[in-house]
Amino acid sequence: MQTVLKIGTRGSLLALAQAHETRARLMAAHGLAEDAFEIVPITTSGDRIQDRALAEAGGKGLFTKEIEEALLAGRIDIAVHSSKDMPTVLPDGLELSTFLPREDARDVFIGKAAARIADLPAGAKVGSSSLRRQALIRRMRPDLDVVLFRGNVQTRLRKLEEGVADGTILALAGLKRLGLAHIATDVMALDAFPPAPGQGAIGIESRIGDTRTIDLLAAIHDVPTGQALACERAFLAALDGSCRTPIAGYATVTDGALAFSGLIAMPDGSEEHAVAAAGPAQDAAAIGAAAAAEVRAKAGPAFFERLNLTCAGSW
Repeated sequence: MQTVLKIGTRGSLLALAQAHETRARLMAAHGLAEDAFEIVPITTSGDRIQDRALAEAGGKGLFTKEIEEALLAGRIDIAVHSSKDMPTVLPDGLELSTFLPREDARDVFIGKAAARIADLPAGAKVGSSSLRRQALIRRMRPDLDVVLFRGNVQTRLRKLEEGVADGTILALAGLKRLGLAHIATDVMALDAFPPAPGQGAIGIESRIGDTRTIDLLAAIHDVPTGQALACERAFLAALDGSCRTPIAGYATVTDGALAFSGLIAMPDGSEEHAVAAAGPAQDAAAIGAAAAAEVRAKAGPAFFERLNLTCAGSW
């Protein structure tokens, strides 16, 4: 059968699972066979850099650069991403056009020395590469030693087994997609450990104006997830700029009504500022942007000066 779509993805087991889910939904929606959709694994800079935090190496775009280059060049037709890995500014000519129904957005703790973060002994090592997770861990337990933990899910679990850390935090959605949800020792509540914007949602990137592809994708787009992500990404875009700060944000949509909660924090967990907002889901992006303005006003200039965020000229 002639290939209908080439699906670009990172090559990790989780990324491939997300590409396979996308393919399965497209097959079901259009009555096409599996070989109508070719999955094209692409190694990204983020996959190659394992020795330092992404914030130091160039940020989220390291997980998308090579895939987006292939998309712009026409070597693939769509790119499947973990939405939380997507920068808020995309290359000219590309858009996040489609979102699959969102999986559970919560984080989980996987502990070796204890089942919960609260039960770890003082000085225990918790591995994470996420600025948000590091700040939330330190907020809960300033006596713990938070260490850098880079790599895909399997790499992080191997490091845990090797004793590099006494515990780590992963997204429940990823573990579910890999059939590994059972290894979580504690599922953390959304209010106590709020997720990253976009967490749990598979986003599909396509070329603007590629009507053939966009028409095929329309059949698998989940509208409430798209609205929730529009709010979360607007919140992130208004706060993040070109700087680095721990940010959490989560929106839900029920019967056309959107509810959002967001948070910004100091990397050491010593200070945080939360915000909540609600409104019609059709105003999702405006709600997210307004929530960002509110939390920025709450925090005040001194907060951002401490974070050294004034370098972006955004405040």
